[in-house]
Formats: sequence, C-alpha cells, structure tokens
Amino acid sequence: MPFARLATATTPTCHIGLGLAAVGRPGYINLGRDEDLGANRGVDTLRTRTHELLDAAYAQGVRYFDAARSYGRSEEFLADWLNARPDIDDIVIGSKWGYTYTAGWTTDAEIHEVKDHSLAAYERQRAESDALLGERLDLYQIHSVTPDSPALTDKDLHARLAEAAAQGLTVGFSTSGPAQADAIRAALAVTVDGEPLFRTVQSTYNVLETSAAPALAEAHDAGLTVIVKEGMANGRLAEPYAPDALKAVAAQASLGCDAVALAFVLRQPWAGVVLSGAATTVQLASNLHAPVVDLDEEGLARLAALVEEPRAYWERRGQLPWH
Repeated sequence: MPFARLATATTPTCHIGLGLAAVGRPGYINLGRDEDLGANRGVDTLRTRTHELLDAAYAQGVRYFDAARSYGRSEEFLADWLNARPDIDDIVIGSKWGYTYTAGWTTDAEIHEVKDHSLAAYERQRAESDALLGERLDLYQIHSVTPDSPALTDKDLHARLAEAAAQGLTVGFSTSGPAQADAIRAALAVTVDGEPLFRTVQSTYNVLETSAAPALAEAHDAGLTVIVKEGMANGRLAEPYAPDALKAVAAQASLGCDAVALAFVLRQPWAGVVLSGAATTVQLASNLHAPVVDLDEEGLARLAALVEEPRAYWERRGQLPWH
C-alpha cells in the first residue's frame, strides 16, 4: 500500500491531502469561485496556480495529492510539477477514471463530464493517465461508484484491475450520492480469486452529510484506507456561506470555519486522509489549521445538529451551478 509512506510522517498535516478538482479546470460547482479564481482562468494561469498550491502543500507537510481524468488538466499539471521535482519521493499520487471531461475549458458547457464505468473506458483512461503520470501513479480509483454502477459486477473489469494491482498499482473507488453506504458495502464484497479487489475508498463526508460513516468504518476495519472528499461541502461550510452554528464554533476556536469543518472529519477514527480542495494558498493555509482545532462536546453537539437528510443534501449539491 503506498499509504504506508505516510505512516512514517510526523507532521500534523500528513493526514490532509490536496485535491485538484477546483484548479484543474476553469469551471466547478464550488461556491465562491469568482472570488477565488477571478476572470483569468486560462490554462497557463491555472497551471501556475496548481503548482503554487502543490509547492505550498508539500512545504506544509501534505503528502497525498488527488487528481482525476475529469478534472480538466489536473493530471497534466500534477505531472509537470512532479517532473520538475524528481527528488520528491515521499508522496502518494492518486487519480481516478470513469468520467471524461467534456467542457472544452469553458464554464458554460451544457455537459461538463460524461460517466462511463466500462472496461473500454478504463483501458482508454488508464493509458491516458499512464502517459502523464507513469510510474508516479500510486492509486487509481473508479470515479463516483453508485450501487447501480456496472463496475461493481463487471468480472472482466475486475480481472483487469486485479492485473494492475498485481503489477503494483493500488486499486480503489470513490462514491457519491445518497446511497454511498450501499455502494461502499457492495464494493467491499468484490473479490478476484477470493481476494478483495479494492484497497481504498474515497467518499463524501462532512458535518452536513454523515450517512456514509458506518460503512466507512466497516471499510477501515476491513483494511482499506479511507479518503474523505468534500469535507467543505463544495464551499457550503466556508465563510461567508457557513451556517451560523459553524461560525459560532469557529469564533470560539479563533480559527476559520473551514478548519473547524475539516477538524470534524479528521477526528473520525476511520478517516485516513482528508482532502483539502483549496483553490488559493490562503485557503490551503487555513485548511491546514484543522489538526490543531480542539472540538469540545458543546461544539460537537452544535455541529451534529447541522446534519441534513442525505437525499436533501445531494439534491442541493446537484443544483449547484458550474461557476
């Protein structure tokens, strides 16, 4: 498991990763992107921004970096950064396949990404990822598995993924939607020649959406590394959008709402890596205060009261515009 590299890390931030969804393409569903990115979102501008974030993250102890085929040019930007720093060998690189980016570097495309969990899509996108990341790719995840995904039942796909695992690539999956727990449990049951196929799971978990927690605990107990995404609920837990209860807890802690929201996730015993989706180095620095947040029982109770019914949460997420 490549995440064994993180076991020797001693910095408080080694359990925080950097996800590149917000900076690998000009449009995304995070709130506040106009303020974060401004009007100039050309390829070179976002490449430079991504490299600045990667430099800042590494300097502050972050050791996991997460991309995807559908995150615009995130793999390309990450590969450029890695190629310029061949001496960095204590990090873990993950990417995902299963969605194709179709927005053409615009923010107003009718369709931004197309989902396809077929074997053919895996082979095509694996070749694309390999061309950019090569041997630096440690983890390859099926992107946004749901209970009805053919990736859960396609034996030919499982065999190919098992071949990749035998050659040293860690195989994982991510989940989305109100039935994340069902998808996680179905994936845990997938085996090839009697051995579990998946070694990592990446799921949405935050103070508003906690429904996957029992299944993620089961995955952790089964030996999988749990990666948590969308800890900031696509910006809904960041100022100025954060609920008043979160703002109150943050004020008491004298830290940002983002740090408190991520601290809530970090304290879960099954959470191996919690992703920051920062789009600026200022946001990243604030996110990285999460490990020092001390949440008392009163603060936890205030945050627990914010939980939404899963279908309502995902319906609202689905209505967020691409900025």
